[in-house]
Amino acid sequence: MVNSTAEEIFDPSVKGAALKAAAAGNFDVLPMFDRAMETSSRERIRAIQLEKLIAQVAYTYENVAWYRDKMNEMGVRPEDIKTLEDVRKLPFTDKNALRETFPYGLFAQPLDKIVEMHSSSGTTGKPIVVGYTKHDMAVWSDCIARLASMAGVVPGDRVQMAFGYGMFTGGFGLHYGCMKLGCTMIPAGSGNTERHIQMIEDYGTTVIIATPTYALHICEVGEKMGYDWAKSTLRVGLFGGEPCPPALKAEIESRMHIVCTDNYGLTEVMGPGVSGECLAERDMQHIAEDHFLWEIVDPATGEPVPEGEMGELVLTPLDKEGIPVLRYRTHDLTRVVTEKCSCGRTHARMQKVRSRCDDMLIIRGTNVFPSQVEDVLAGIEGVTPHYLIVVDNETGLDRMTVNVELKPEAFSDSFEVMDNFRQMVAEKLKGTLLVGVKVKLVEPGGIERSVGKTKHVRDLRK
Repeated sequence: MVNSTAEEIFDPSVKGAALKAAAAGNFDVLPMFDRAMETSSRERIRAIQLEKLIAQVAYTYENVAWYRDKMNEMGVRPEDIKTLEDVRKLPFTDKNALRETFPYGLFAQPLDKIVEMHSSSGTTGKPIVVGYTKHDMAVWSDCIARLASMAGVVPGDRVQMAFGYGMFTGGFGLHYGCMKLGCTMIPAGSGNTERHIQMIEDYGTTVIIATPTYALHICEVGEKMGYDWAKSTLRVGLFGGEPCPPALKAEIESRMHIVCTDNYGLTEVMGPGVSGECLAERDMQHIAEDHFLWEIVDPATGEPVPEGEMGELVLTPLDKEGIPVLRYRTHDLTRVVTEKCSCGRTHARMQKVRSRCDDMLIIRGTNVFPSQVEDVLAGIEGVTPHYLIVVDNETGLDRMTVNVELKPEAFSDSFEVMDNFRQMVAEKLKGTLLVGVKVKLVEPGGIERSVGKTKHVRDLRK
């Protein structure tokens, strides 16, 4: 494959140049938003983290009574933090702390210093609210600009936003960061899929920001309209808000003729921008280590696990002013490695989050994760990436039904053919999950699409 030139990489009209350069191992010409920081030595990264950690703990102790009381109870003072490992002396934080102190109990700055606020939906309980100072907004934009650049987004790209612009952090965070990178923003917002497709055509959109499932929905609607994605100006998809399994990403890339990357973040520590995927290592995401100290702990004990092993991700933002958070338990399961990436970046990489400690289903004594279902279905020809798990106990025993959406070519008028296919899917799922499940085949488009986070589990157990 011919290597792309730097001129092609920085020309938004050259479709696929960044991906071709990555596939050819031509990483020297790929863009970096902050090359000096993103290629720093491990020693410099750790020195920056320690300096910021010491300052952040002192700032938090001084300005947030909730943390001051917790640290006093544990017999910990800011001056006790002398090494990065000393972070383990500090209390954990989880979402309950933000709910208990709602709305402003964890704020470290008066409201006249807060320039923007965001919150969670509160669909599973009292919402959480976070506030940003001007400094926080600058850090947030910097993190987003880095991850966009990792995906091949360049100054001059026309970026179409398919996230909503409400209290959800995704829309505004990615908007500000792409503007900082030098892109032209098209604030289309969520919904009205046909209008999104028309805007791509009218405005020559080169980057789409969406959840992966909504991006696939845009693709499907466009195909029904007769839109030729191979000839569109679209080059890059920036995905977030929900996990993107490899099979789903591959399908979107092949059908829309774009390169897709994931990013990771959560409202409690900032929003999107904690980590992002480069074009060299497609299953890993670089953590913005100069802004976040990471830990991987055993979710049951809270004790650290060896580097490279799976565990729960714990994050401490290192320079957050509005609402500082210490040792936030994300409940996301991942692993982290620190060796230098082939893209040239030295910041640690976390494996893409596919499972959470709290999304595990226990079915008749067996642990089941939705990501296991995704992986099985991805290996079966004729099914789409859309599925829905329904769990109930109406019969007195836990019962799990997996609704599987078929592609048009997989349908048959023969009941026997369809029943054999259904049994095959059920057997494959049982072989991986180690528990019997009922499989229901659904016609194309039968699984409801969502413009926001897709919910794959409906637990009806009483």
